[in-house]
Amino acid sequence: MARSVAVVVLLAMAAVAAAQAPGPAATPAAGATGPPNVTAVLEKGGQYTTFIRLMKETQQDTQLNSQLNNSFNGNGYTVFAPTDNAFNNLKPGTLNSLTQQQQVALVQGHVLPQFYSMDSFQTASNPVRTQASGTDGPYTLNITSTTNNNVNVSTGVVEVTVTNALSAVKPLAVYSVDKVLLPFELFGVKAPAAAPTASTAKPKKGGSTEAASGPAGAEDAEPTGAASARAVGWGVAGLAAVVGCLL
Repeated sequence: MARSVAVVVLLAMAAVAAAQAPGPAATPAAGATGPPNVTAVLEKGGQYTTFIRLMKETQQDTQLNSQLNNSFNGNGYTVFAPTDNAFNNLKPGTLNSLTQQQQVALVQGHVLPQFYSMDSFQTASNPVRTQASGTDGPYTLNITSTTNNNVNVSTGVVEVTVTNALSAVKPLAVYSVDKVLLPFELFGVKAPAAAPTASTAKPKKGGSTEAASGPAGAEDAEPTGAASARAVGWGVAGLAAVVGCLL
């Protein structure tokens, strides 16, 4: 009997100890990822080194990642990422000709403050605002869908077709493009200056104008004093002839 009681007590103590022992550490769920990071997405793509460098130099990578991680914009973001070949096809010196602020605007012109899937591009309302802005307001893009479910993006200077998504999980969508989206505000054709108004005065021979000339026939008119002297002279001659006849 005593032995049975001892066994029961030992079993009870073992059960209590097992219940109090810490369980195994929880493992992350399959497919779990960290916070979205645009730089990591581009680096994984493998052909966006120039765009990554430009983002770092303008600090737009840090700004965008911070906004993504802090839920600065609940609507998410969309990035159009030009390939290295896209930058290589630019006219030599294009990037170096831009000021620091213009380079910032160039990068921001590739970022939309809205998450767009390929399907949601079909309902985009043009013009679509980008992160860039200038004295005339925000830089914009025109986005249209094609019949084969591709998407055309135009800045007014260049147009490109979007077909490849590097990432499309909200809050960040990143799409590869084979052209740099040169903003119209920086690279568009400027309107020509207005031509000066032509003078209404007609030049005369010798370079003078009619406005500087006297009345018509003024060059041939006699001076008023000469005409008066001539009239007096004729009067005196007539009077002398009359006196001569009387004598």
